[in-house]
Amino acid sequence: MTHFPVVSSILSAQYLVPIFQVKYNFSRDTTCRLLKAGINHTYLVTDGIQKYIFRIYCLNWRSKKDILEEVRLLNLLHAHELPVSFPIADFDNEYLQLMHAPEGLRFGVMFSFAQGEKVLQFPATLHYKAGVTMARIHQVTENFKLDRVEYTPSSLVVEPFERLKGYLPVETEEMQWMQQAQDYLLNVFATIDHTKVRHGAVHMDIWFDNLNIHNGEINIFDFDFCGNGMLVYDLAYYILQIYSTERENLDDCKEKVAAFLSGYAAVTQLSEEEKALLPALGISMYFFYLGVQCQRFEDYSNIFLNEVYLKRYIKSLVKRYADINDLAI
Repeated sequence: MTHFPVVSSILSAQYLVPIFQVKYNFSRDTTCRLLKAGINHTYLVTDGIQKYIFRIYCLNWRSKKDILEEVRLLNLLHAHELPVSFPIADFDNEYLQLMHAPEGLRFGVMFSFAQGEKVLQFPATLHYKAGVTMARIHQVTENFKLDRVEYTPSSLVVEPFERLKGYLPVETEEMQWMQQAQDYLLNVFATIDHTKVRHGAVHMDIWFDNLNIHNGEINIFDFDFCGNGMLVYDLAYYILQIYSTERENLDDCKEKVAAFLSGYAAVTQLSEEEKALLPALGISMYFFYLGVQCQRFEDYSNIFLNEVYLKRYIKSLVKRYADINDLAI
């Protein structure tokens, strides 16, 4: 019997355990459970008192080269004793595990467990520490080149908008505003003085869902979107997430943003050019992640991505953020 083609499958946590016991010499008491089936699938692996995270990349999401470059970046950060979840090599000193899933060959990587827990809203003192941590990471990644995606105006703004057209009619009020926003952002990108902006490897996804807090310290994980671009992308994304999670009180938002930027500046300085770019680049990040949701519709975002969701997202998040920052869109 010929099996019908599959877009995405969830591999059994139970049957992953024997692989871990052989590949990583884990004990007979090892357990595994699925934590999240999103863009990638994340499993919690426990061996005695030790915890690990095993990530299985979705088919046609990241190439072998992409993943090995992520591993290379994380090993560099770990070597500098930065608080990041780092890859674990197996008994044969290999990082990639090959998983023959129903849809095709998928890759898996074991990571250290980032101690702590996710916290949606936390005080300004911790945002200060997040700024310090991000700046320390940027000190290492400035001018560091990955053989991965280049985050450009096209990949951040143009391509995502084209994907969005497949899910929201262009004649709607929201898409008309997004078109104006795209024109505005492309003009901003065209006028950047790159001699006054730092470049290197960027995380692109640092927010509360990708960091754990343990004993007042920040531990960062999930570098799946790492690539090459302006370091200020990371700051712009972090700041827009503060305004998203603390939306009921703008004064609290401003206080926490100020604390975050103060922590960052305590380690390394932002240029005036970089500071001026923060609001517009935040809007660009909204474009980018809307594009990702459209791109991954088949395997995870179909449970929520529809016209109602997109209209609310654009009005209550993207346009609101532009209004808060008085962007002339």
